[in-house]
Amino acid sequence: MHGVRIPSVLLPAVLATAGCAPSLEIGRPVAPLPARFEAAASHPSPEPAALDRWWTLFGDAQLDDLVARALHANADVRLGLARLREAQAIRRAALSPFRVQGDLQVTGGVQRSESLSGPDVLIGGPGGTAVTSGATVAATSPTFNLSWELDLLGRRGIARAAAEADLAAARFVQEGTRATLVADVADALFAARGLAAQVEAARETLTIQHGILAAVRTRAERGLAAHADVARIDADVGQAEAQVAQLEAELGATKRAILVLLGEADKPLDTLPIAPRLDLPPQPPAALPGMLLERRPDVREAEQRLRAAIARAELQRLELFPRLTLNPGAGLTATRGGGLNAVSTFWTLGAGLAMPILDRARLLAQMRAEGARAEQAVIAYERAVQTAFSEADQSLLRLAGDRARVALLARAEGRADEAYAADRLRFARGLNDLPALLETQRTRSAAHLATATARAETLRRAVTVFRALGGGWQPSPIAASLSGE
Repeated sequence: MHGVRIPSVLLPAVLATAGCAPSLEIGRPVAPLPARFEAAASHPSPEPAALDRWWTLFGDAQLDDLVARALHANADVRLGLARLREAQAIRRAALSPFRVQGDLQVTGGVQRSESLSGPDVLIGGPGGTAVTSGATVAATSPTFNLSWELDLLGRRGIARAAAEADLAAARFVQEGTRATLVADVADALFAARGLAAQVEAARETLTIQHGILAAVRTRAERGLAAHADVARIDADVGQAEAQVAQLEAELGATKRAILVLLGEADKPLDTLPIAPRLDLPPQPPAALPGMLLERRPDVREAEQRLRAAIARAELQRLELFPRLTLNPGAGLTATRGGGLNAVSTFWTLGAGLAMPILDRARLLAQMRAEGARAEQAVIAYERAVQTAFSEADQSLLRLAGDRARVALLARAEGRADEAYAADRLRFARGLNDLPALLETQRTRSAAHLATATARAETLRRAVTVFRALGGGWQPSPIAASLSGE
């Protein structure tokens, strides 16, 4: 029973080393954020909760369908889920050394012994008969040994904090992957629609140029126009045809990229219709910079990486302290044969104290290394916050500029249409020359292409804004599930 009192005897030796271990000095992250963004969203705007499923704000059935298909079958999402399951298993393994350890061992064997007896054997004379006698004994001995470290310094709680922070970081990585996928799908769809609108505008320009070419060729046949004019317009037609071919190829490549995002890379391009639909994007929610600390999964991930690094640094510091373990055990031995049939039991209760002496220099170096890693995690968190604010503020400023640009280009497009209609009528009546008509036609084509490009870029910029504000996932349920681990 003396073993029960061993921990109380060794406890002073454990506590006596507390003053010998150096402390860790890890700075707190400094990441100030302004009170508001430079380009605040105009009101009315949706609530910040609308960021969870921001793509539904576009009122676009095709976008909703593509996002759902991508979240279901995309390879990156499935890979992220597998890595999350790996992180969950690693968390369980990290906590297992602090539970009671033990194993069952069973040993057994058979022993045969023989002896000779008789007159010749006993007295060494003739006339006796030797008799051989022997015995077979079988023995089985199962033992169950346990080991349990007394957590006097809180190692288990610190290890649990590190493991849970790593698991939380893995979950935020997965949520970030999903949010990025949604943004990539929307961005690719709007890019494809912009290309479809450009293809439509280029084909319309090609049709107009074919009409001009036919009219000038007729005039040249009648001697009313020079054949050089026919050649000039024919060259313009060739350039327009080349532009249409290039835009169609770009559209096909973008459609293939969308199918890859959906996990449907083997499907034909015809299964993904793209219409030249370029509506104005919805207004983003009236967000504040402080929301980024909760809404951005990359910021949340950096926060959890910091928590894990600090916990691991403290856990490494505790390696300089002694470890006190209890080692109870029990077993039995069963013997049969040779006239012996017995079962005996035994139990042990002991304790062990391990104190780092000769490897203290190595442990100090490892502690300093973990402290440096924690400092790196502090800097990484500060950088993540600064990057999040910069991306959100820049995207909001550019979206405001894009909206103004679209409005101006739409007005210019209307004026170019009016000018071309008037010049074409004047040309048909012989009141205008060909160079003036061609110049007006080029201005009109450029205006249509610029408007289509600007509308597509505005839609894509809106996607960037929603992504920069931390949209595409639900932070509250995730945070609740993490706190319940």
